[in-house]
Amino acid sequence: MKVLFFASVRERLGSGECEFTGAALPPDLDTLRGALAARSDVYREVLAQPNLLCAVNQIVVHGNVALGPDDEVAFFPPVTGG
Repeated sequence: MKVLFFASVRERLGSGECEFTGAALPPDLDTLRGALAARSDVYREVLAQPNLLCAVNQIVVHGNVALGPDDEVAFFPPVTGG
């Protein structure tokens, strides 16, 4: 499973992506968030943002969803335009 970070999320974490494989593969989005938050205080703070958006396979999702080994999960801040 590939996890991508975009825009200010990427900047704060200092990384654009990470991967989960094998036994470390989270079964759902809540478990993935928990595994990422356990990495450091910065990850925990970034993932706790109430307006953080998440997409699974390029579709924005809300709440907990099941994940598979070939899924791509992306975290990004809200998009604004003008």
